[in-house]
Amino acid sequence: MSDSDTSLVSKRAAQVSFAVAGIVPVVAGLWGVFQPLAGAVGSQLNHGRYLSGLLLAIGLVFWASIPGIERRTARIRVLTVVVVIGGVCRLLGVMLGDPLSLPVAGALAMELAVTPLLCFWQSRLAPRE
Repeated sequence: MSDSDTSLVSKRAAQVSFAVAGIVPVVAGLWGVFQPLAGAVGSQLNHGRYLSGLLLAIGLVFWASIPGIERRTARIRVLTVVVVIGGVCRLLGVMLGDPLSLPVAGALAMELAVTPLLCFWQSRLAPRE
């Protein structure tokens, strides 16, 4: 296989990985908009929908980065910083006593491991200047 064939396979694999990983924020964001947190009332309910909308937007912008993924380094890095900061805040919450459930652990894995790894992979696809 030539170098161009290898890079095309890597690009396609990254695109598929971004598409699959993007399912998480899109589905979670939509879920949060239409199935708000139990016990939330009034402005809490509204704020939860807003935050879910932000999560949905993050997933959609990741998906919008799939075509031409090798040229989306700046966008993907900004999104990754946003996601990692959210993950650090979630981890801080666990350290402060929030329960560490399976959904929380999964979210932490996506925010602090999967997303940075995808960002690193994308940066390896970017043309060298």
